[in-house]
Parts: sequence; structure tokens; C-alpha cells
Amino acid sequence: MAVSALTAMPQAVNPLDAGSLLAAFGTLGIAVVLFAETGLLIGFFLPGDSLLFTAGLLCAPGIGGAVHLSLPRVLLAAMAGALLGAQTGFWIGRRGGRALLAGGRARKLREGAVRAEELLERYGHAKAIVLARFVPVVRTVLNPLAGALNVPARVFALWQVLGGTLWTVGLVLAGCALGSSVPNVDRYLLPVVALVVAVSLLPLALELLRSRRAGRGSVR
Repeated sequence: MAVSALTAMPQAVNPLDAGSLLAAFGTLGIAVVLFAETGLLIGFFLPGDSLLFTAGLLCAPGIGGAVHLSLPRVLLAAMAGALLGAQTGFWIGRRGGRALLAGGRARKLREGAVRAEELLERYGHAKAIVLARFVPVVRTVLNPLAGALNVPARVFALWQVLGGTLWTVGLVLAGCALGSSVPNVDRYLLPVVALVVAVSLLPLALELLRSRRAGRGSVR
């Protein structure tokens, strides 16, 4: 399906579809979605990875359709949303404490909190904060969890900026590079975005597999 078909203004915005969000809100939508996904617990379901990659692809020269984005603006919006969101989540966790996460009704949030705490214990503050950026749901929960666990504010700020920059800039530039190097890649946008989503979920799948194997080993 061509980008023009994906990016035509939809009658109703689908918050789970990167093309729909970008068609409706453009660059501003990138900042808002990433802020919500990384700073507000209610944003755990938003498509951060596919949004960044698709936005980068729509910055590539020669991509047609109703939406063509500016690469500098996309990078600025993505970094602003991701970095401000993470810092907001941290301070929400610092004020709300662990009860804020324990009281969540969404099963994915509770599971994400468990995985986020495992990351902090296994890798330490610096590595966990950076790695969490690349794992859906975990990147939503780790920020308030870090605040609730009293991770030093300066340590969190330093590593969330590094992780957020790597995540946003890396995915946007990857999308732009693909759009610039592969002729007519816009015809295959849906399969490409689906692949990006699958790859982004791979760390989560591997972590679940590792946890299950560890559980079976403990039973024996």
C-alpha cells in the first residue's frame, strides 16, 4: 500500500496506528505521543517504535503522499517528547511511590513493573535506564519506578537523556535511511513497520522466555 493511502487524513484517528497519528497530527503528534508513552502510565499502549520509524521514512526524499515531514523537526519533536516524558514519569514516581504502580489495573503495566525492577537489579541504574528505552511497556514503567526507588535524580537524568537520544535518533534515522536507499519502499510501508514492531518486541519475548525457563528450573 502506498504512503499516500496510509497518510490521507483519516475520518477517525487510530492511536495504535503510526500512519494515522502522523497524518492527523504531524510532527506535533510525535512529541505528544512519546511524552505520553514515556511519561504517563496511561500511554503504555502507544506505538513509539513504529511511530519513530515511520516518521523517519516520511522524511526521506522522494517519498510521496499527503504527508512529508522535515527531518530536523522530527528529530527535535521526538527528543523533546521522549526526554521530557521520561523526566515527568520519574518525578511522578518520586511523589507517588510504588503504590502508584502496585495499584495499576492493567496486567501489562504490572508485568512491565516487574521486568523494569529486574532490569534495575540485574544491570544497575545506568544500563537499565538505557536498555528500557528499547523495550515496549518497560520504557513506560521504568521511569516512575526509578523515581519510586529513589534512583538519584542526576543519575537518572544523565542516562535517560543518553538512552532517549539513542532510541529516538536511531529509529528516525533508520527509517529515513531506508526510505532514501530503497526505491519505492513506500509501497511496502505496512510490512516494514510490522517488521519494526516485531523487532521491538523481540527483547520482551526473549525476557519472557528466560523468565519461564528460570521458573521451570527452580521447580525442578
